[in-house]
Formats: sequence, structure tokens, C-alpha cells
Amino acid sequence: MEEKERKKIILAALNEAHKAFDSDEVPVGAVIFNTKTGAILCKAHNAVEKHRNPLSHAEMQVIEKSIKKINDKFLGGYSIFVTLEPCTMCAGAIAWARLDGLYYGASDPKTGAIEQGTKVFTHSQTHHKLKIDKWPNLECGALMTQFFKRKRQ
Repeated sequence: MEEKERKKIILAALNEAHKAFDSDEVPVGAVIFNTKTGAILCKAHNAVEKHRNPLSHAEMQVIEKSIKKINDKFLGGYSIFVTLEPCTMCAGAIAWARLDGLYYGASDPKTGAIEQGTKVFTHSQTHHKLKIDKWPNLECGALMTQFFKRKRQ
């Protein structure tokens, strides 16, 4: 995939994270895209407060939308970009959806489950292996910092 497509994916996820921020949701955005071409399939953001449902993380929302759109239970041929390192629940859902790759913009030292915490994809019981890469983006982390700073005030 070319850099142009990668930037488009990151921008789409950041736009979703801003929607969450504006709705007083934890500002996380997610995009599922065609692994080879970078074409965006679906976008979503956190909607926990809106749905009054702790399962309504951005990753869960975008996986559900994508599965409905392609009418299949697995997402082979697609990858996901998330503005924040996924939690254990979302990492498990990413594995079960059989996505080709996981890319994220900022680490989450408190609840992240990829490079710290449960490290879901290095666990022997996680049978689905996928490409994992961090696409560092300062705005992803800054948006989280701004959100929680605002909440503490």
C-alpha cells in the first residue's frame, strides 16, 4: 500500500476519533480497509455512552459494520487501523474476525493489550496470527490527553 492510502486511512480514523470526542466519548476511531489497495470499507468510533453499552468500542463497531457490509463472518483480505492500541476485548474480536493486519496510532499503557498488558497476539492460545504494526501519529495520543484533561477539570 502506498503512503497516500496510509495517510487517508489515518485521517479517516482521526476524523472518527474527533466525532467521539465531540460526543463526550473516549476519542477512539477505527477504520477497516482493503489490505492490498487501502480502500476503506467502514469507519466507526467509540459509542459506549451513546449506546449505554461497554461493548461499543470503535473496533467492535467497525467490525460489526464491515461484516454486515460484506455479508461474511470473517474479514480476510482486510486490515484495521485504530487510533489507540486495542484493549483485550477488542484484540480478541480482531483475532476472531480473522483480519489480515492491525495498525494503531498511539500506545495505551493502561488498557492496551498488544504491546503491553495481556499481549493478546503473542499468547499461545491466540491461534490467528496477523501483521501488527504501529503507525505512530502524535494527534492520536494528543487527542486522548486532551480528552482526559478536560474530564478531570
